[in-house]
Amino acid sequence: MASVFLTAAWRNLVMLNFAIDAHILEPLVPRGVELDLWQGRCYVSIVGFQFVDTSVLGIPAFFHHDFEEVNLRFYVVRKTPDGPRRGGVFVREIAPKWFVTWIANWLYNENYVTMSMRRRVEPGIAEYEWWHGDRWNRVSACYEGEPAPLVHGSEEEFITEHYWGYTRQRDGSTMEYQVEHPPWRVCQATKWAFDCDVETVYGKEFLPYLRDPVSAFVADGSEIVVRRGERI
Repeated sequence: MASVFLTAAWRNLVMLNFAIDAHILEPLVPRGVELDLWQGRCYVSIVGFQFVDTSVLGIPAFFHHDFEEVNLRFYVVRKTPDGPRRGGVFVREIAPKWFVTWIANWLYNENYVTMSMRRRVEPGIAEYEWWHGDRWNRVSACYEGEPAPLVHGSEEEFITEHYWGYTRQRDGSTMEYQVEHPPWRVCQATKWAFDCDVETVYGKEFLPYLRDPVSAFVADGSEIVVRRGERI
């Protein structure tokens, strides 16, 4: 097992999930994995969340202790002799800390960009905003009640339980890293919002798809462990 690279907690995750044609994502799939479908449907997700209690290589990141992130991700699977490894690939990740962007892009060849961000998290609502194109873009969800455990075989379980990350490297190879966390609990969104200049942030190919999500929910989150990446 690879050594620990980062520990933190991911909290108050807003997850808007969109159906998309697989051919849009195929050019972005790293070598050695394939698209992971749920009931024959290909998904991308806009995920906004709070990144807290961050430590890198066991050293607390005092100036990067509590910040926001919003990412666009899709789902893949790698077939191994020990069974399938389900994971995510990030189209773009937005964070407000340049050091986070630099580390993730340098070590993992991720797709981070740095933008000013802010959030509103209180009972019944979680909202994340980023400054782009001379205005605030945002993703938010309203919900009622307490989060409930995942239902086995549900769409929520499929979306949240991908425990590997895959990134295409500059030489064309693929890096695989493990993300560990317990199963999250979720609340269905009673109302959602996604206001974003999709074409300039993610690319015009995503414009027809990032409109009406097929599902929207909020996950409570947990402590997480990200292990060092290994090339496959």
